[in-house]
Amino acid sequence: MPRPQRCRRVCAFPDHRSFIPEGEGRGEEVTLTLDEFEVIRLVDLEGFTHSRCAERMEISRTTVTEVYESARRKIARCIVEGRRLTISGGNYRICDGSAGCGASCRHRHTVTTEKGTSTMRIAVTYENEMIFQHFGHTAQFKIYDVKDGAVAAAIVVDTMGSGHGALAGFLGAYKVDTLICGGIGGGAQMALGEAGIRIYGGVSGSADEAVAALLAGTLDYNPDVRCSHHDHEHGEEGHTCGDHGCGSHSCGNH
Repeated sequence: MPRPQRCRRVCAFPDHRSFIPEGEGRGEEVTLTLDEFEVIRLVDLEGFTHSRCAERMEISRTTVTEVYESARRKIARCIVEGRRLTISGGNYRICDGSAGCGASCRHRHTVTTEKGTSTMRIAVTYENEMIFQHFGHTAQFKIYDVKDGAVAAAIVVDTMGSGHGALAGFLGAYKVDTLICGGIGGGAQMALGEAGIRIYGGVSGSADEAVAALLAGTLDYNPDVRCSHHDHEHGEEGHTCGDHGCGSHSCGNH
């Protein structure tokens, strides 16, 4: 039985997830995984040695070299052959900002709590201003920062190909404490509960209006929501690491 791979620590999701050559790209697109993206960022942009990169990503130097060479080949194909490059998936976990990474860490999604101020961070499964109805398949979340009962800021973030089992870790990396969604499977509920994220499921309609209703204490939700189709189709109860190849091991926030 092959030894399970260890998740590679990535400081943050990239700001841009696809690059298209001028004109029409030729051939199939090339996918650069998030761990490959992180190695390129640390080595080629930040100037890390492979040993220092290995320490940051909590993997071996040999693995860094393998990932780096794979990433460079993919980038070369895109440049030489005019292929579209997409950044998605991989074997990773998101840094929670607590490891003392220093200035090169891109982890920016933290909640600051001022003395005497009540704060929340609410995530809503999101598509075209509405609540997306299948938690495990959502391509985006809209995340709201709430201070003293009012929305202070909101951003829309892509899940970057994270599968249903990885989304608890994804939300944890963004310091989310509350989730509003439509259908959600039992395995995901358990993972979110372990992450300390409160769930308001079975909600539909406008994302903004649902958040406003939650803050007003009038949100209509189903405390016993269940997405049995999702569990049956994907085997969510035993699928702990989503679609990005973590295998059967433990992956930190996953």
